[in-house]
Amino acid sequence: MRRSLLSHLGKNASSFQEAMKEKVVSPEGVSQLSDRLRAEGKTVATLNGSFDLLHPGHFEMIYQASQVADCLILLLNTDRSIQAYKSEDRPINPLEVRLQQVAALEMVDYVSWFDETDPREVLGRICPDVHVNGGDYGEDCLEAEVVRAGGGKIHIVELVPGYSSTNMINKIQALCV
Repeated sequence: MRRSLLSHLGKNASSFQEAMKEKVVSPEGVSQLSDRLRAEGKTVATLNGSFDLLHPGHFEMIYQASQVADCLILLLNTDRSIQAYKSEDRPINPLEVRLQQVAALEMVDYVSWFDETDPREVLGRICPDVHVNGGDYGEDCLEAEVVRAGGGKIHIVELVPGYSSTNMINKIQALCV
């Protein structure tokens, strides 16, 4: 059974933002974090994405990622990187809001961010034991080579049909017509 970080988070915090700071790690600090976790004998899983409008598909991915290792580090694309690979209109929620949202989830042990359009550089620094990705990317995903080079493996989660941030945005836009 995974130990909940929330059991001690926020006991003396004056706000939600202050309480969540214990789970938010700067991009420069993720290497040190993963080294410390390994020194403690823990395995590390990573999962990356924009996680803009959270939906059941995100929760399934995060849950499964939390089950394949002792600690889950969730990596968020910055606003700039999302705009580069999705559209200028995205993300809906800025990075600071997305960091708070995923940090609030008990399943997430730590959250960080990366400014590149893909996570290979940061994954190379973390060297996860397991990297989790969606079924739409498969075993030979973009991250596979760097994860395997660091001794890790890829864990694929099948998508929850009918859920995506794009679908949610389209539904909302249809309501406004």
